[in-house]
Amino acid sequence: MNDHQPLSYRKNYLLIVFFLILISISLVVALYLAHNLTKKYIENEFSSNKIEVLEETIKPYNDFFQKKVPEITFYQGFLDSASASKYADTIFRKYSFVENIIFYDIQISNHSLSHVSLHSLGVELKSALQFKRHMSPDSVRIFKGGIPKNLFAEEAREFNKMAVKFLEYVQSSDTTKAISNDDLLNYFYSITPKRITYMNIPGTDELRSFKDLMFKELPPSIFYEEDMLTYDLDPFRLEISNVHPELYQQISIQPLVYESIDTNPDLISTDIPLPGAFSDYKLYLSSSRKFLSDETTYRFMPIAASLLSIYIVLTLIAYLIYRNLNVNSRMFKLQYDFINNLTHEFKTPVSVIKIAGNNIRSATILTDKQRTHYGKILDEEADKLNGLMNKLLSFTQIENKSIQIKNENIILAEFVQRLINAYQIKYPDFNISFELLDIRFFETDPVLLGSIFDNLIENAYKYSPDDRRDLLIRISSEKKLIIFRFIDKGIGIPDSEISNIFKKFYRIQNQYNQTGSVGIGLAFCKELVNFMGGKISVKSKLDKGSEFRIELPYEPEN
Repeated sequence: MNDHQPLSYRKNYLLIVFFLILISISLVVALYLAHNLTKKYIENEFSSNKIEVLEETIKPYNDFFQKKVPEITFYQGFLDSASASKYADTIFRKYSFVENIIFYDIQISNHSLSHVSLHSLGVELKSALQFKRHMSPDSVRIFKGGIPKNLFAEEAREFNKMAVKFLEYVQSSDTTKAISNDDLLNYFYSITPKRITYMNIPGTDELRSFKDLMFKELPPSIFYEEDMLTYDLDPFRLEISNVHPELYQQISIQPLVYESIDTNPDLISTDIPLPGAFSDYKLYLSSSRKFLSDETTYRFMPIAASLLSIYIVLTLIAYLIYRNLNVNSRMFKLQYDFINNLTHEFKTPVSVIKIAGNNIRSATILTDKQRTHYGKILDEEADKLNGLMNKLLSFTQIENKSIQIKNENIILAEFVQRLINAYQIKYPDFNISFELLDIRFFETDPVLLGSIFDNLIENAYKYSPDDRRDLLIRISSEKKLIIFRFIDKGIGIPDSEISNIFKKFYRIQNQYNQTGSVGIGLAFCKELVNFMGGKISVKSKLDKGSEFRIELPYEPEN
């Protein structure tokens, strides 16, 4: 390795930049795919969820077809005009899509009947009643005995069709078995567009009697009563249940052959046929593209928020890595500077001590002046080494809370003046003064307080130009605090460095700090002040000076 190559900390910022680019691209791709998938999912729902709309819409029809229509079987042919009217009324009140009901009162025997017969068994219409919404009472009965031509033609055809199916069932039925669902639909139901006709199912004994009457030569039988009802339905009166309003903007019932004349390309539509008696009609469902787009956006937002949250977390991780690299880099530099500065701080007095020692050893005769001179040098340099070691040791002890505060009631004026006298002997060109406002005694640890004073006075001298080496120490009290202000006329501290000066091993690079400094003086002061239950702050202006303010707990004298 080249000895002149500066030692540096590898930060790998490029890796962090690459990571940020990668997660940013991944976010964009994920948002794009998520939006497209959400849009596709909604399109699929638009096509498939119409079944749910259909099921909910025809639920009343299914209930009517499966429960209400077969109810007349329980009457076993004994419906009369009053009971039929009551039954029709319950239908009209519950099922709005039923418009008209025809009640056929039927009789069956082996008599010579003029309507419909097979072999010896015949079916004859005894009477027919019509029930209709908002129908006047005199319009209820539409037939009684004999079928009028051209007046009852459609109803007559419906009756004849069901009578034929009934006789065919009697002819082919197996009375030893229960009727199957297929036979039930084929022989007792007639489902045509907008109409359902149902004939009540005879009991097993009746069916056996009908079969005997049909194939055996028997005397004229009694008249067996049977009931048949025709329900005319209006599909447009079905109540549409839009169970997916987020998908379908408009829903209507239209003929099966209906095609929208709206040529707007912004309109999306789908349809599904209605079942049973409504098979000639369909549900027509439509929405605008903007309507579905709004739904896509609504559903996409939580997904986008989740993706953005993940992105923010990853970005935060990248930032923490970046900050950690910066901190590590700064700590590396501080430690590197600390080792260099500490080496210099130790090397200078050691070198001086070694030179003085060599001079003493090599001199054959030492005069009193030389002995005094070398003794002073050895003593001063030893004090420097001892002071540096004590500061480092004290710093470590304070950080580890391994020392205890030993309070004494000190006389502030004497304490401060003693320190000032010592520094003015050490630095004759240093002008130090102090102001004490209405405070005489202060209970504190004099060693710790002296260390704070030492560091701040030393810094005031070190960072002041030769013509402005002045320091004012002002001591006052505020409520339960004692305030120490150290006001100098030094070089000042840049605003950008204010937040760093109390950090351990941190050194401001300037012309006054080139000869070497360990960088723990102000950090040591802050630890001491915190340890003593106070706080330290600073105000400074470049080329004007600085003011360090220390606040410590204080109990005023009574």
